[in-house]
Amino acid sequence: MKKILVIGSAGQIGSELVFKLREIYGDDNVVASDKCPNAGKKLQEKGCLFEILDVTDRDALREICKKYEINNIINMAAILSAVGEKKPTLAWDVNMGGLLNVLEVGRELAMEQVLVPSSIAAFGPETPADNTPQETILRPKTIYGVTKVAGELLGDYYVQRFGLDVRGLRYPGIISNETLPGGGTTDYAVEIYYEAIKNKKYTCFVKEDTRLPMMYMPDCLKATIDLFQADFSKLKHHADFNVGAMSFTVGELAASIKKYIPEFKISYEPDFRQDIADTWPNSVDDSCAREEWGWKPSYDLDAMTQDMLKVIGEKYEKGLI
Repeated sequence: MKKILVIGSAGQIGSELVFKLREIYGDDNVVASDKCPNAGKKLQEKGCLFEILDVTDRDALREICKKYEINNIINMAAILSAVGEKKPTLAWDVNMGGLLNVLEVGRELAMEQVLVPSSIAAFGPETPADNTPQETILRPKTIYGVTKVAGELLGDYYVQRFGLDVRGLRYPGIISNETLPGGGTTDYAVEIYYEAIKNKKYTCFVKEDTRLPMMYMPDCLKATIDLFQADFSKLKHHADFNVGAMSFTVGELAASIKKYIPEFKISYEPDFRQDIADTWPNSVDDSCAREEWGWKPSYDLDAMTQDMLKVIGEKYEKGLI
């Protein structure tokens, strides 16, 4: 029986992943954790097993794993790109120190699997921007990206050196109608929908022609769980899978919204996040994920826009946002 610990359960992905895992593996077999007590209260109110955990505390991590007989860890704890540039040492401590703790506890307790996501932030300006290959130049210009490259290499090292099953996928920008993003460069792709519903206008912090790979949350959860459940013996790669779904400019995103909210207006005031976005790819080649574990996305831009506006609109009418 799988007993899964999700670290960083208050985050954009972790907060939804916990409930998908509970549906699959049972409520008593999924433990949510985060360093934020308030987030824990909300998860506990919904019936989740929850523990307060700072991923940089290895002893506390080990004790929680022993307490619940954890045999699988999914580590979603991270300091993202925009916040990381303001607090680079914190980003290193959480993203690398936390990862090392997870891998070491996984090794010590002979875990079945450790899943630690990477990101398109692992790429840099020297990386081919269009249809970015699985194997390519990794020279990121943000501390977040540096930690993701180092994390991929460290994950692969633990596979080769210790036989620990470590898996990871390079998330594109993730768009959700549930939990707001937490300080990433692609946050505009979520904020724009909320502002379209509430104010019919949005000021974007990157330029109109900025094109980045994106993914709707249902596909993000599907990709994560598909990789989590994949046959290890069929994986040629481990901690660094490219995954794609769609790629669009901010202008194309605004045009998609205008199809359903004709009065919507957008303006542009690029800030420091533009420089970060300019180092990331336009699209990725995810053929290895498709071949090795059957990855296939379900949503395109317009399908996502319709669903985002529907769900957020219903929340707005009920006074929930």
